[in-house]
Amino acid sequence: MPLRTRLTERLGIRHPILSAPMGGTAGGALAAAVSAAGGLGLIGGGAGTIAPDKWLEPQFAAAGNQRVGCGFITWGLAHRPEMLDVALAHSPVAMMFSFGDAAPFIPRVKAMGIPVICQVQNVAMAREVLALGADIIIAQGSEAGGHGGRRATLPLVPAVVDLVRDAGSDALVVAAGGIADGRGLAAALMLGADGVLMGTRFHTSEESLASAAAKAMIVAAAGDQTLSSNVFDIGLEAPWPRHFPGRALVNSFSETWHGRESALAADAEAKERYKQANQANDFDIAAVWAGEGIDLIHLVEPAAAIVERVIAEAEAALARRFD
Repeated sequence: MPLRTRLTERLGIRHPILSAPMGGTAGGALAAAVSAAGGLGLIGGGAGTIAPDKWLEPQFAAAGNQRVGCGFITWGLAHRPEMLDVALAHSPVAMMFSFGDAAPFIPRVKAMGIPVICQVQNVAMAREVLALGADIIIAQGSEAGGHGGRRATLPLVPAVVDLVRDAGSDALVVAAGGIADGRGLAAALMLGADGVLMGTRFHTSEESLASAAAKAMIVAAAGDQTLSSNVFDIGLEAPWPRHFPGRALVNSFSETWHGRESALAADAEAKERYKQANQANDFDIAAVWAGEGIDLIHLVEPAAAIVERVIAEAEAALARRFD
């Protein structure tokens, strides 16, 4: 039986799967591949640090005629709000905001009839975006790769589902964080979510713009080898709010500096080495963003194959009978 949910109906998609708008790696080819396979792919707009003609415009062009959405790091978009105009000009299926105050942007998106997706990391944030009119709330657990919060997926998702229900809202809840196969999708549906958003799993797809070396490291690693920390942002001197640490593979840099963040912030030489390593894809120092679900990722494959397998696994899990 096809997994029809309110998410598939709301967005006009076949499968309740969204690909995360990961800055720098979730380009138009990946978004288009996920959409073509029946989910909804989201182009990563990032923090607005790259000019539109260098990133957003080429990625929307790469998506071709596929229905795709777009997502921004909201605190970055606040410094370059014109980036939202560029994205809206391409009539995205949905617009997603994460890690910041979406209030200045939501009315413009909703006025165009485009669903607003807001990602949150705790119940208080969910309450805020619900009041702002979010149509879809991504409840992101701390198992997620890249930046996130401190609440785990399993208890966070039903708490947000209950909040939305008690408010009498028709907003949808989507689960994220540590979900990399169909069992995760089935579990999310049982928790009351209407679908899932997957990041790391699509980060290691063929269409992802992540380097081949980074993808290979993720496939070879295990969830126990990830760490949520601020050290990579400090090394890059990126203006990420410190309450949003980033989960990545443990490497020599994190082993040296995790727990010594103040010392790193004061060490100009160490930060310069990190910036150089980041430019050179030297992943003994630079971050390879990855979530705890990487134990379930065994190869780099096309995004369509990922979508098809996740759906087949979820259908089997939901149909299974236990003695």
